[in-house]
Amino acid sequence: MKELNNLSLESGKYLSKILPIDCVQVLNNEVICTVQPQHIVFVLTFLRDHVNCQYKVLSALTGTDYPERVDRFEVSYDLLSVKFNNRLRIKTSINEVGSLDSATKVYSSADWWEREVWDMFGVFFSGHPDLRRILTDYGFEGYPLRKDFPLSGYVEVRYDDTVKRVVCEPLELAQEFRSFNFESPWSKSIDQISNADVKKISNS
Repeated sequence: MKELNNLSLESGKYLSKILPIDCVQVLNNEVICTVQPQHIVFVLTFLRDHVNCQYKVLSALTGTDYPERVDRFEVSYDLLSVKFNNRLRIKTSINEVGSLDSATKVYSSADWWEREVWDMFGVFFSGHPDLRRILTDYGFEGYPLRKDFPLSGYVEVRYDDTVKRVVCEPLELAQEFRSFNFESPWSKSIDQISNADVKKISNS
């Protein structure tokens, strides 16, 4: 296992010498390279076409939201080289107002992946041939996988019998009759669990 990690790290270091890569990490025998947003298309094209890389398959393109960061959105490109039976992850970060160049000209499979990241996180991909929502409903406001998006959403969708169609209305929650306990039962240690809690667990 250690030899595999060393081999992966060496291949990552080799890539960092010939490509504009900021950081190389090895996690679970997988090389993870961090790239600046403006270099993403160049790096992906090189990795696809170079004879010693041949990452011909884009197996996934995902987004993650880190609200505490300046560049809060992290976009990951998971690449697969079938010839060398090897995987590589390329990561880049972008803020709310920035945009990434679309990878659809490099990998055709990026088309729907980028639409999903746009729909869920609001990351804009410039040069995309058809960047529109793919999972949410028509007229949906906001981006559901952002950490600051409320779990209940902003609007509710229901069928209205009087107008005989589906309508979107602002969400209304009556809170006066609800009592909330914000203490998580999983945050307690074994010593902190009271006898009453033990009885509840044993009875359930």
